[in-house]
Amino acid sequence: MSVKKKFRQIKKFPTWLFIPPVLLIRFIKFCMRTKIDDPNGCMNPETYPYITITWHNRLMFFPVMFPKYARKKTAALISASRDGQYIADIVKVCGIQSVRGSSSRRGASALKASLECLQNKCNLSMTPDGPRGPRYKMSKGPVIMASKTGFPVLPLSVNYSSYWELKSWDRFQIPKPWGKITLVMADPINIPPDLSDEEIENWRKVLEEKLNAISQIKEKM
Repeated sequence: MSVKKKFRQIKKFPTWLFIPPVLLIRFIKFCMRTKIDDPNGCMNPETYPYITITWHNRLMFFPVMFPKYARKKTAALISASRDGQYIADIVKVCGIQSVRGSSSRRGASALKASLECLQNKCNLSMTPDGPRGPRYKMSKGPVIMASKTGFPVLPLSVNYSSYWELKSWDRFQIPKPWGKITLVMADPINIPPDLSDEEIENWRKVLEEKLNAISQIKEKM
């Protein structure tokens, strides 16, 4: 068996193994200029909770851009897959909780756990184009979650002044040294209850446009 196949069979690495990369990311952040663009004061814990949405390729510096109190009041909805386990371990080191599941795996339990987090005034973080894309295309998940729970959706983006792109499906972004990292928060959006399929699609487009706008997406999708 090849080394690659053996590696892919490992479903859970020791948590301590993820500490060095997280420390490296924090060190890189310390060496760069950072800014939080929060015109509506959404960082204030008295305004919690939100269902936050962020594109998959902006996740590298997403956890470390928030202060400790915000990370403690955030739970990330993460796929129940093996790759999702790696992400869950990383966010755990950053002080962020995780809810495991998706529409195809552990859907009911994930919805129940997500609702409990929100009811406890804990933000729920979602990547609406994950885990496999298409890139910059919003799924219906956040719309349905917001409609069922009554909590607002908050589009978030982590933008880099200059960056490299990996050759992955999402073109994962890695900022270049000495640049600027900006955490951008849009206006919270309230989704009405009891939506028809057509209304769900309309709200999906609204959220996609809002998130693309603050993410500075200029390419034609």
